[in-house]
Amino acid sequence: MTSPQVTEATEAPEEGYERGLGSRQVQMIAIGGAIGVGLFLQAGANIAKAGPSLIVMYALAGVVIFFIMRALGELLLYRPVSGSFAEYSREFLGPFFGYFTGWTYWLMWVVTGMAELTATAIYVNYWFPAVPRWVTALVFLVVLFVANLISVKIFGEIEFWFSMVKVTALVGMIVIGLGVLTFGFGAAGDTASVANLWQFDGFFPKGVGSSLMTLQGVMFAYLAVELVGVTAGESADPEKTLPKAINTLPWRIALFYVGALTVILCVVKWTEFAEGVSPFVKAFAVIGIPAGAGIVNFVVLTAALSSCNSGMYSTGRMLRTLADNGEAPRAFGRLSASRTPALGITVSVAFMGIGVILNYIVPEKAFGYVTSVATAAGIWTWLMILISHVRYRRAVDAGRLPASSFPAPGGAVCSYVAIAFLLFVTGLIAYDADSRVCLYVMAGWAAALGTGWPALKARNPEVTDSRDAELEKAG
Repeated sequence: MTSPQVTEATEAPEEGYERGLGSRQVQMIAIGGAIGVGLFLQAGANIAKAGPSLIVMYALAGVVIFFIMRALGELLLYRPVSGSFAEYSREFLGPFFGYFTGWTYWLMWVVTGMAELTATAIYVNYWFPAVPRWVTALVFLVVLFVANLISVKIFGEIEFWFSMVKVTALVGMIVIGLGVLTFGFGAAGDTASVANLWQFDGFFPKGVGSSLMTLQGVMFAYLAVELVGVTAGESADPEKTLPKAINTLPWRIALFYVGALTVILCVVKWTEFAEGVSPFVKAFAVIGIPAGAGIVNFVVLTAALSSCNSGMYSTGRMLRTLADNGEAPRAFGRLSASRTPALGITVSVAFMGIGVILNYIVPEKAFGYVTSVATAAGIWTWLMILISHVRYRRAVDAGRLPASSFPAPGGAVCSYVAIAFLLFVTGLIAYDADSRVCLYVMAGWAAALGTGWPALKARNPEVTDSRDAELEKAG
């Protein structure tokens, strides 16, 4: 596929998609991407490891995520395209990096979908223990699959309401927690206090090192914030909706992560949290809300379904981008009558379905392994966004490319800071015996893609020539 000539920063190529995502839906997709199972479930284990200092870890990682999203935002307004990460990697780093990033982002969502489908079955089992888990997983898989095939508007509407449930639950938790702290009602009224943040062995009860080790889990909680970039090719008005969605990220992080965790840790002392227990379920139980466990179970179910829904959406688009560039079978590039990449979605869903079977026969640790692989793939994607942004800014400064209408504050400096942070987190993953398995998996994945690249070039030589003009301009 030949890249369209870029004449101004906001020019968007016509990709054949229906621009059916309105401002309301893009905003909620962005919000939903910042609220997931990593917060609702895994935060309990991280609180047990780091105590109240986990608040600082979420805030620190949140700042870096904002740097990443502003870098992505500048690129998106320079050239808003679906499959943006792969496209920018291809343009600014070379065809191989576009190929590698596209397939790695596809892998991230497929393995995340495997984990989330199994999780949804477990959550439903809470209410209906007699229903086999594989049946529940299969039903959700088929329903979301059909919804994604019908229209992007259906996807956007489902994601809107899933996100609405998550946002409402978090706001409700914060309001109730503040009520307990202020007025002392509920079973936790006598013990709830801001002093709980430092009374039990201090703010860093297990040391700074232990707190830093939670960063890998914290980064998993932020996976999918970049999904707003995949919507660029189907946003009705990307020049307005994308900057608004990205600029509201800091308050979303401050409210939903830092705010919610701060309130919870004031209401319930950190020593009462443990791995495998949602901090939200625990907080509702301590406050004395009878239906709390059921409410949170429903919210976490929607979070898992939201993640799976997003995975189907993004994998289909990424396979189409790869096909358009000759890096995947051409059939993946076709759009259905409803202007969705139906074949790409179908193949991705088939792989997610394999995950239902695998998680049925593999021990419970498989969920942790799968999420760690997703984190490693996500870190690669973020690194490619940042490095592409650095290369883009160099080209703009040299006058080789037009400036974006949405420049990142601090220019490339913040991108360099974020790159250093992500490399530091990768080092933490390598240091931890339980999580470093994902680096072995990624090494195998890299070897497989590296082996496939020469074969791809031999079969389709124009793959390496498709971005020569852009690479010359980018320098």
